[in-house]
This record gives sequence, C-alpha cells and structure tokens, in this order.
Amino acid sequence: MTTNPGFWNGEPETKEVHGDVDICSRILQSMEKLHNLKDVHALMDAVLLQARQLIKAEAGSIYLIKNNVLNFSYIHNDPLFGASGSNKYLYTSHTLPIDKYSLAGYVALTGKPLIIDDVYHIPDGMPFRFNDTFDKLSGYRTKSVLVVPLITSNNKTVGVMEIINPVTGDQESASFNLRDKLVLNYFAHNAAAAIDRAMLTREIILRMVKICELRDPSETGVHANRVAAYAAEVYHQWSLKQGIAEDEIKQTKDLLRIAAMLHDLGKVVVSDLILKKPARLDAEEFRLMQYHTIHGARLFRNQESDLDVLSAEVALNHHEKWDGTGYPGKIDDIYQDRLPLGEGKRREEIPISGRIVALADVYDALLSPRVYKEPWPEPMALGYIKDQSGKHFDPEVVDAFLAIYDVIEAIREKYQEEGPPLCLDSFS
Repeated sequence: MTTNPGFWNGEPETKEVHGDVDICSRILQSMEKLHNLKDVHALMDAVLLQARQLIKAEAGSIYLIKNNVLNFSYIHNDPLFGASGSNKYLYTSHTLPIDKYSLAGYVALTGKPLIIDDVYHIPDGMPFRFNDTFDKLSGYRTKSVLVVPLITSNNKTVGVMEIINPVTGDQESASFNLRDKLVLNYFAHNAAAAIDRAMLTREIILRMVKICELRDPSETGVHANRVAAYAAEVYHQWSLKQGIAEDEIKQTKDLLRIAAMLHDLGKVVVSDLILKKPARLDAEEFRLMQYHTIHGARLFRNQESDLDVLSAEVALNHHEKWDGTGYPGKIDDIYQDRLPLGEGKRREEIPISGRIVALADVYDALLSPRVYKEPWPEPMALGYIKDQSGKHFDPEVVDAFLAIYDVIEAIREKYQEEGPPLCLDSFS
C-alpha cells in the first residue's frame, strides 16, 4: 500500500513486495510486440495498452520531451471513449514545463515514480497540484494516479507516462500500490528505448519531408503530419465499418501514417519553375507534374519491408480518382524508360491507401495557402469534399471522414503552420 499521506515519491519502503510469478514473462512478451511497431503514435498506443493491462488500469497518458518541455502526446480512457484510440483527445496540444509544480513535470524533473492515492486530496506541503481541467471538460473523475519516467538505458529521459484509476471491484477505495509501481517502472524503462527509436524514425522522415520543402514550399512538415494523421484516422474508421480484425487495423494504421507522410517525395525531381510557379500550371507543366507520383514510387524500388510496399503504393496512387479521371493511371512497369501515363484507375482498382490519402491530401491543400491561391474557408472545403463523393473520392472514404470530423478538426488544430502549441496546465 502507499504511505499514509496519500502519495509515494520513490523513496524506499520496507514492506515486502509480492508479484505474479509470470510478470517478467508478460513484460517480455509486451516488449516483443512493441519492437514490431514503427510509428511513434502506434507505439505509444501499444505502450499505454500494455501498461494498463499489466497493472489493470482504465486510463493513461504519455508526455514526450521535445525542446526541453513535456508535450502531451497520447491518451487512453476506456470509460470515455473506449480502447479504439480514434478520438479528438489524441490530438489535444499542450505543453508542460519540466518543474516540480505538476505531476508529470515533477517526475520528469526528479526521475522518480510518483503514486497519488487521490489527486483531489494531495497533502499540504507538496509542491505539485492536480489540474482538473480535463475532468471538468469531459466529466471523467480521476482518482488514483501512478506516474513513471520514461528513461532509456543510457539515462536519457524521453518522457513521462501516467496511469490512472485501477480497475477493481471497489472503485471508491482503489489505489495503486508498490507492486504496481515496480512493475510499471520496469516496463517503462524498456518501453522508453522503443519510444526513443520511434521518435528518431519520425525525425528522419521529417528531414526527408524537409528536402521536399526546399523544393516545394507547400510540402511542409506540418502538412505531412496533418495528411498522415487524417489518413490514419480515416483508415481506422473505414476499417471498423469493413469488419477488419483489430490486429490488422493497428498494423496497417501504423504503416499508413508513415507512408502518407512520404506521399509527395517524388516532387524532388520536378523543376522549380513548375513547383514554385505563382499561377495555375499549363497543360504541359501539369503533365510533367503528374510524373511526381511515379518518381515517388520508384524511390521504394528495393522493397525490403511492408512499409516500403505501402509507401510506394501511396506515392503512386494518391492522385487517382474514384471516377477514373486521375493519374498516373494503369502502368504495367513504372521502371521502364520513356514512360507514358496510362488510363486512370477506377473505383477499387485504386488501393484503399491511395483512396484515403487522396482525400486527406486534397482536404489539407484546400485549407492551406499555396503560391497560386488563398486558403479556402472551411465550409467551402467541406462542401467540395461532399460534392466530390463518387467522383474524385470513394464514397465510403468520404463517409468515414465525415463520421470523425471532430477528430479531423482536432488534428488541424494540433498541427498548425505557424506558432508553437498552446501551453496549458496538465490534464493530471
């Protein structure tokens, strides 16, 4: 049990700890699952799920350190929105200083786990306080919280994980204990390395996007992040309607988010005179621009992974249209010399990844400034998406997009073109 004041900050306790005999095996199995994930969002989802299963908790969140502050990065809350992970709270944007005044800041600063029996009754004299903003907004009631640092084997703190409210028969008296702390802290040390690796992968991808940005001002990191997040969440909603198995959904969503970030990588070979022209392209310029889909797919010619396959698929097909009027069309061999464009693919001839990224890319382009246009008002852009259902876009993809439009708005708010994320107090 925790100490009488209602919190535990990592100091030694004398009480003997009894754990499950198979807990180490369960943690090792959990880590094996994590090492197969590539995208940092999918990894955080898996980390929270595994952590909550290990100590039987109903909610949790992860803060990652970037630019010397804690960035709210992921959330689970089964009572509010289930375990699907498809909700607007995932894209809430706020930061916390690494100091002693919030629970997450205190743990990041000290590197010590923290147990709070009841966040609404933290003893006087403690430097930190619970911020109840999220509880007030959502109607959720946070009670017991276990916070652990995410520290790699080389002593690098990459973030903080908060696990909230044990799942027991008696919610009124439920709180985390020392055994929960030991289990979660051990798991967190192992998970930190996987998260650090995934963050590095994300940074490498954003650097690749930056190369495109040097050529095409519209291909920014935030544009890539928005398109990737739109695509991942639309796929999630679409796949649920299709009855696809949960494991397959998570695996594809993981890969699609990365592949969608790289959808326009082929623009690196397009002339600056075309990319930066401050007006609509003429017919010949547009024909040359269309080849960026083929050039992008060719970059993944030596396909050694499922991610390579999907990235090539997205690059090649994200400008195809449901009614067959898109490009580059049906091509037997994209690696042949003097390649002619083909007849447009139609309907299900277009892979679902291409159909989804097509909508995500167009929607974001409509709402973004370009050298040849001002951003469209949101109602006008939304009206265009609806009007193009069955023409440019797969109607089922449009339906999935509209069904999660609150999530789409949250993504757009999180990844803005200019300015840092809004700094708010902690959710916990």
